[in-house]
Amino acid sequence: MRVVSAEQMRQIEEKAIHDYGIPSLLLMENAAWAVVAEIRRSLLGHDGQKELSGRKVVILAGKGNNGGDGLAVARQLMFQGMDVTVLLFAGLQELKGDAALNLQLYQGTLGKLFVIEGEKQRRLTRLALAQADVVVDALYGIGLRGALPSLVEEYVDEVNRAPGWVVSIDIPSGVEANTGKVYRTAVRAQATVTFGLPKWGLFLGEGPDYCGRVVVDPISIPEVYLEDEGISTFVLMDEDIRGSIPVRQLKGHKGTHGRGILVAGSKGMSGAAVLAGRGALRSGIGLLQIVTAQGIANDVDVSITEATVWPAPGEDSLNEQAWPVISSRSENAQALALGPGIAQNPQFMAVLKEILSNVSCPVVLDADALNLMATEPSLIALRSDRGALILTPHPGEMARLCQCSVEDIERNRLDIAVAKAVEWEAVVVLKGSVTIIASPDGRAFFNPTGNPGLGTGGTGDVLTGSILAWLAQGVPPLEAACLGVYLNGRAADELAIDYGWSGFTALEVANQLPKARHALELKS
Repeated sequence: MRVVSAEQMRQIEEKAIHDYGIPSLLLMENAAWAVVAEIRRSLLGHDGQKELSGRKVVILAGKGNNGGDGLAVARQLMFQGMDVTVLLFAGLQELKGDAALNLQLYQGTLGKLFVIEGEKQRRLTRLALAQADVVVDALYGIGLRGALPSLVEEYVDEVNRAPGWVVSIDIPSGVEANTGKVYRTAVRAQATVTFGLPKWGLFLGEGPDYCGRVVVDPISIPEVYLEDEGISTFVLMDEDIRGSIPVRQLKGHKGTHGRGILVAGSKGMSGAAVLAGRGALRSGIGLLQIVTAQGIANDVDVSITEATVWPAPGEDSLNEQAWPVISSRSENAQALALGPGIAQNPQFMAVLKEILSNVSCPVVLDADALNLMATEPSLIALRSDRGALILTPHPGEMARLCQCSVEDIERNRLDIAVAKAVEWEAVVVLKGSVTIIASPDGRAFFNPTGNPGLGTGGTGDVLTGSILAWLAQGVPPLEAACLGVYLNGRAADELAIDYGWSGFTALEVANQLPKARHALELKS
């Protein structure tokens, strides 16, 4: 599914209104119905009741189209028997166009309406919110830039303390639609119903912390506009990933299921090699060969018996003499991954240069391979026209590669990921709470799977091994990166059903990968 900026969404809506002839009022009415449907799903789907009648809802509305959506929601909920209170953060004469019309229509019902002018309505608001089953945030939409007005902030804080279920319209008020930035405060929603296409801010910055469950409704905008080829940012969906999973043939065997080389591990970090190896094996690789330092080769061999382990010179870590071993192993390989736990031995730089220059199969660089490259970023150019390259940095590693601060990366995740993917002619997997996979052709993909449980040592190693396995099985580099990231997150989501968001390990994530993949296949 495509993901858009605020400006792109406005252009799509304008085309639908002016070129296709859809009345803007109809779009607003459809948006309201989508919000009502989500309210019904939340309230009635949980306790088995069939009606909304008698339930209390508080709607906070602004003066723009987002407020107009909220007023349309208020009217529709009135007709379904709910006890509706609208708190309007604007004078009655400030509403224009469709928003003004929806205000007039709502005033024709028996719903309550209070204009919020300052602190004097604070006690009333607190009481209404304390009694509300549902709170609808219709204050600000995708046009907001900067912080909320101070008066609104105080009421938003009251919303965030309220016990009711909170739904935001299009994007939580206080979250910038393009960046996900929250300046001081924003509405913390349990669900966000967004229209047409999801907005960047739902996946960037602090946006994911505030939006809750994201529901996307096309509100009758023609599909031709939603599939505009000029949109180059996407969110991964089950159907996208399912089509990338290679189909096993009855006559298949280990030789046809891919041969991959994993260069990993050093003294004290043999576990990184093992976890990356587990990620590869659990992702279906046919033959896995691990090249690791001679001093830890036996430990790795014992820990991951399904792989073949090839010792290379180096007692504690790999050094410049490792290249002949890597070179001979990679001759018949379909993919190579380098970096988990190798340590930052300066002597290994010569090997990194050889791999970038001479290995013809796709190469994945992670962890210490990226940190070594960061000391000489121009090395990336060695890969030009030699074969596919995938980089899997976390924000700290990306900052070192880009020679900037982590804060710079976090403020501009999407722009930097895409710019560097194009510049480096590589697939860039910028890890984070919402991982971004950027392509050399300028496209970018947000990954919606995963949870904070992945924030534990070794899960990045598992991801590297998984991407290696998909490459070895013939999946193209961009699709292999998306497949690895999506299934890693999905495995963590399935573990969270039993364990919550903490306590499961990287090894458990690796072991869950086949189930995550199979569950996806069964949905087809």
